[in-house]
Amino acid sequence: MSSGRRGRISDEEINELISKLQALLPESSRRRNANRSPASKLLKETCSYIKSLHREVDDLSDRLSELMSTMDNDSPQAEIIRSILR
Repeated sequence: MSSGRRGRISDEEINELISKLQALLPESSRRRNANRSPASKLLKETCSYIKSLHREVDDLSDRLSELMSTMDNDSPQAEIIRSILR
């Protein structure tokens, strides 16, 4: 994405980036944005989605820690979990 003007992004490049960003959102967000919502709304939804992913990662990490604390470190199940995390 090089631009003839230094530091400036063309409208075409912005539209391409918005399309790429929109493709990364869950299906429900893509349907809501199908009517070409403004970029600001898409960015807000993207930020919200990223925050929800962070919460989900934190929750899964907590649940995994709890599970591992109740497991024998030498058990086959603990070894499976360790191999997945590598």
